[in-house]
Amino acid sequence: MTARELVREVTYDDRQLARLRCFDDETGRTVVEAVLFPPAGGRQVKPYHFSNAHEAFRFVQEAMLVLQYLGCSVA
Repeated sequence: MTARELVREVTYDDRQLARLRCFDDETGRTVVEAVLFPPAGGRQVKPYHFSNAHEAFRFVQEAMLVLQYLGCSVA
């Protein structure tokens, strides 16, 4: 993990549901990479691109808040 990277792990009933990683890419844009772990197994990676770190950080904050309201643990 670099100094400019933010990672959040989401679990529910001790099962990992998702990992969100926020970082700056080589073009200078900020990316939130959502790695989802479906109940059936495997994983899905979904990148979300933002023009600046502030927008990306707000996206991560709001996503974490919603998941906590739904009973998930965030670390």
